[in-house]
Amino acid sequence: MGNASAASVEEITACEIHQWYKKFMTECPSGQLTLYEFKQFFGLKDLSPNANAYVEQMFETFDMNKDGYIDFMEYVAALSLVLKAKVEKKLKWYFKLYDMDGNGCIDRGELLNIIKAIRAINGCKHETTAEEFTSMVFEKIDSNSNGELSMEEFLDEVQKDELLLGILTQSLDLYHIVGVIQSNSQPESQQEES
Repeated sequence: MGNASAASVEEITACEIHQWYKKFMTECPSGQLTLYEFKQFFGLKDLSPNANAYVEQMFETFDMNKDGYIDFMEYVAALSLVLKAKVEKKLKWYFKLYDMDGNGCIDRGELLNIIKAIRAINGCKHETTAEEFTSMVFEKIDSNSNGELSMEEFLDEVQKDELLLGILTQSLDLYHIVGVIQSNSQPESQQEES
């Protein structure tokens, strides 16, 4: 974990940490969250293969020391990233999440699978299909037209396009997780606006 976790922890309040700790230890008394418990914790059941792969990838990105568990500090760092991090830091995390094979690039198939999975989990209706959305992303940000997005392309081009940045951020809106953590209370920040 190291410095990234410490920096993230500083951005949240003691009250939030206490609330998150209480929920974490109630749901996971061992102090180590497995992938199975992670899915149970957030009520993710009967997932499609794409959605399941996405959840597994999310778990792996949160498991910063790659020990197969999410401990409390990794959990706090993940929540802090999702809820409080600056845009560039979130985009780097999104990139890591989208790059399912870990080769340093996102191809159309990876992005399409992630978008389908996110939509399956969130259960929202969208104006465009996952395929149309994927094509739009590549048309807008694949600056060298090689069919793959490097982290540099992704960070630079998404930040230049406010519409795309808004869509990507909204598609990965995980504020419903805050509701789970706050013991099924209504999330403070955002409600579904679509």
